[in-house]
Amino acid sequence: MKKVTGILGFLTALLALAVSCKKSSTDDPGPKPTDNTPTPLQWTKPSYFPDPVYDLSKNPLTVEGVELGKFLFYDGILSRTDNIGCGTCHQQQAAFTHHGHDLSHGVDDQIGTRNAPSVQNMAWNTSFFWDGGVHDMDMVPPVPIQNKVEMDERVGNVIEKLKKTPVTGAAKQVDYPKMFKAAFGSDSITADRMMKALSQFMMTMVSATSRYDYFLKGDAFALTAQEKDGLSVFKQKCASCHAGELFTDQKFRNNGLVPNRINDQGRYTITLNADDRLKFKVPSLRNVGLTAPYMHDGRFTTLEQVLDHYANDKPGSKDSIYVSPTLDPLLNVAGQKRGISLTAAEKQSIIAFLKTLNDDDFIKDKRFSDPGIGTSF
Repeated sequence: MKKVTGILGFLTALLALAVSCKKSSTDDPGPKPTDNTPTPLQWTKPSYFPDPVYDLSKNPLTVEGVELGKFLFYDGILSRTDNIGCGTCHQQQAAFTHHGHDLSHGVDDQIGTRNAPSVQNMAWNTSFFWDGGVHDMDMVPPVPIQNKVEMDERVGNVIEKLKKTPVTGAAKQVDYPKMFKAAFGSDSITADRMMKALSQFMMTMVSATSRYDYFLKGDAFALTAQEKDGLSVFKQKCASCHAGELFTDQKFRNNGLVPNRINDQGRYTITLNADDRLKFKVPSLRNVGLTAPYMHDGRFTTLEQVLDHYANDKPGSKDSIYVSPTLDPLLNVAGQKRGISLTAAEKQSIIAFLKTLNDDDFIKDKRFSDPGIGTSF
């Protein structure tokens, strides 16, 4: 009897163990998603664009992260005066440039030294700003934030202001601790997280729905005959610098501009290499019809003036090709007139083509629009 009892006890214990194992394997599947888990956001590049430079594996896009970045982009809280945001000098209707201003205006209406470049297709940039002083998109925002005539603030101060939101009595309140928690899983506000959120928003700002893009996708009627002629001339005479579907080779070139009143030396101020004097980054021409004025100091107000400069149609004037040791060889071919040979008809065709790069969908896309916080603080 004792032997039977022992066997039954053993079987009972074994059955209990089996039930216990089964219960643990079905009732405890491991870590569960929490309410603080950000929502992944799929990012797809246009098929005819090159692979992006920005490494998304280090900063995966989320719905909440992009939304946070959008609010930060437009909020004046990033500046000393709490009323100058990124969107002040990068306005959507002008393809995120400061339309009509040759030089950007910052805190206390102080004037900068360069024209505000467009914020578009940032994922493909190998460097940023006219002089290429930054090579990581995450490190772009601190430059204007800490520039004395742009936002004139310190990143550390911005972080402290964000932590104190929402502000009691503010007309339009933003709860940044809550937004950071939604974007990153906790309400910890750090400089790294702030920059990553801004990068997430800028990653989504892709311009690839112009008439030219529809033409690339097979719509032969997207361009007129003159615009197609302009594309042909452009490829022959302009695409060496404004290369590929991004319309920039990402290089730094001296395009023969007479040095301005402050004698801006461009890339040289970063490298201190004499070969870089008067060289500036080749800008993308996407949305170029919307981003006047042109050049690093906004000296030209029309595309006609830009092409007149390159054609060197006014020798001896301030708009003619300026000869210096670093003048781009493409504008200084031995035995030929300096510049690019262009007839009046070719200029008009090129301009007609360039305007097909205007992306109306991009400048009206509500995903990129000011959420209405403006100068809340």
